[in-house]
Amino acid sequence: MAAESDPVEIVVCLGSSCFARGNMANLALLKKYAESAGSHVSVRLSGSLCQEQCKVGPNIMIDGTLHHGVTPAHLRELLQQLGKSGEAHGTA
Repeated sequence: MAAESDPVEIVVCLGSSCFARGNMANLALLKKYAESAGSHVSVRLSGSLCQEQCKVGPNIMIDGTLHHGVTPAHLRELLQQLGKSGEAHGTA
């Protein structure tokens, strides 16, 4: 578990399959979240070329937990949990 001051690490798969299947919209949502999170949650947002899970994408890793089939609605739920607890919980 990360210390309260440690940023939440979010890695978005930018591989062509994940990006075309939804991570383009998810990335836009994450950018807005990172800019508006302010002092509530510190976020370190990055991308990866491929997480080698293309069949179950779009994939997003939050603090080391890989989440599959992430829709914008699912991502909003994950982000709400970050705001409540400081870490992501949910099904991967």
